[in-house]
Amino acid sequence: MLLRTLLGGARFLLAPRRRGFSPTQQCLRWWQPPQARIRHNAVSEVAFHPKLAVPPIPNAVTDRTVGRWLLICSGTVAGAVVLGGITRLTESGLSMVDWHLVREMKPPRTQEEWETEFQKYQQFPEFKILNHDMTLREFKFIWYMEYSHRMWGRLVGLAYIIPAAYFWRKGYLNRSLKSRVLALCGLVCFQGLLGWYMVKSGLEEKTDSHDIPRVSQYRLAAHLGSALVLYCSSLWTGLSLLLPQQKLLETHQLLRLRRLTYGTAGLVFLTAISGAFVAGLDAGLVYNSFPKMGERWIPDDLLAFSPWLKNFFENPTTVQFDHRILGISSVTAITGLYLLSRKIPLPRRTRMAVASLLAVAYLQVSLGISTLLLYVPTPLAATHQSGSLILLSVALWLIHELRRIPK
Repeated sequence: MLLRTLLGGARFLLAPRRRGFSPTQQCLRWWQPPQARIRHNAVSEVAFHPKLAVPPIPNAVTDRTVGRWLLICSGTVAGAVVLGGITRLTESGLSMVDWHLVREMKPPRTQEEWETEFQKYQQFPEFKILNHDMTLREFKFIWYMEYSHRMWGRLVGLAYIIPAAYFWRKGYLNRSLKSRVLALCGLVCFQGLLGWYMVKSGLEEKTDSHDIPRVSQYRLAAHLGSALVLYCSSLWTGLSLLLPQQKLLETHQLLRLRRLTYGTAGLVFLTAISGAFVAGLDAGLVYNSFPKMGERWIPDDLLAFSPWLKNFFENPTTVQFDHRILGISSVTAITGLYLLSRKIPLPRRTRMAVASLLAVAYLQVSLGISTLLLYVPTPLAATHQSGSLILLSVALWLIHELRRIPK
């Protein structure tokens, strides 16, 4: 026992002093049994290096989590676009004549509250000119349509902002993702304000016009456009985090295919925006024939407004004509893209994206023509609008598949 004590003391004196331990602590360590010493080492390392206490989450895990969240967010935006289209088609968008972030979340419950809400609606042009014989029961329907759209918009905002704050705090977001997420959350807030700015345009008294009260087609296009930008940005970022890039053989034909895909996606986006002008002007209710417009290929009143540039945004005939041309151009470009892709060796997933784009494009054209010939029935028109969102999504997926891998 005496020999063991002497050897232990000698080992303590000769051993180099460990960083972060006092001489007394080191002395006590050598008198401990080996098992206790091992436990002491682990606890001490964690105590003196707090960052080691919680191991960092691997990037692959955080990327999958954030990517799935962004795909869910893009889905909520798609739902808002579809619901907004139905609200527009049922002419319900002007039923709520004021805007409060929190107070309007509680709908009217009693008969008296509904009467008060109906009386507020009766003060505005849509009731005076278009719905002067509307009953309270009919008003409740259009009110609940607009209410659903607004509540869904708030849900979209919560779906972005609350998880973004959580992921930011937990360190799931790198510097690049932080800037993207901030931009997306800012765009959500801007989208809500733009929606009310659009509604206000339909509530204004226009003494010089006896036309049916409607929201400004410019503001409607801006509202839809910003929603599509939000949707596409969320979808693209989510796909980038979830789908690994595929290595493609860089050839001249692949470069042509990539450029054509970019141009086609831009054309699809522009066609969707032109659809907002068609909806805003009720341009789908003029010239309900195809392929000709009435008895002519080019109608007489195509450039009836002066100056001529005004026709492209305010003349229902010109707006419908433009939408036809853009739709036909889009499906023609997609067909050419498909034929070009057949000549290039592409991975299976990329070929699926090309084939899906072609199928959705022809389905979308069929829906558009049917909607026009049947005088814009609400279910068919809503499906056509949803189809434009699906077509844009598949085009974005194809761009993602064809993107160049950075060296």
